[in-house]
Amino acid sequence: MVLIAKKDFVATLKKSVRLKRTLTDGEAMKKRILNRSRLRAVQGGFAFIPHRFLQDGFMKRLDPQALLLYLFLIMVSDAYGLSYYGDASLCRLLRMNASDLALCRQTLIEADLIAFDAPLVQVLELPRKPVSTKDRIQSIHSSSPSSFSQLSQTLRD
Repeated sequence: MVLIAKKDFVATLKKSVRLKRTLTDGEAMKKRILNRSRLRAVQGGFAFIPHRFLQDGFMKRLDPQALLLYLFLIMVSDAYGLSYYGDASLCRLLRMNASDLALCRQTLIEADLIAFDAPLVQVLELPRKPVSTKDRIQSIHSSSPSSFSQLSQTLRD
């Protein structure tokens, strides 16, 4: 990630808005500032979501609650993607119960979008491609003990 000065960022934003064209229903659409007095500017913290999150199909693999948790974690994380909101705070702020929070967190872990070691959560760089259910099942089977003796050895370690 490249950090640029606020002044440079605003200048780049203004230039890109003037020049960039986007396809909408097959037609080119010229972007223009709708309200110059309310241009967003980087102040204090900064959160971003890569376009790949939408374009490469990461978003469509998440249910609404998991998506809400992911977006919240992006907003509150530092430059390294780290945050440490407790479960009680997350449940209150996101209006979900503890079991839903745990399920959403597990969904994000399995999708390889976050790492979790209570109380720390790290929003990870997006993987090259979304993790499929098939990949997840193979990963679980390859890391699962195949016998009772392996399981008991794992538990002793």
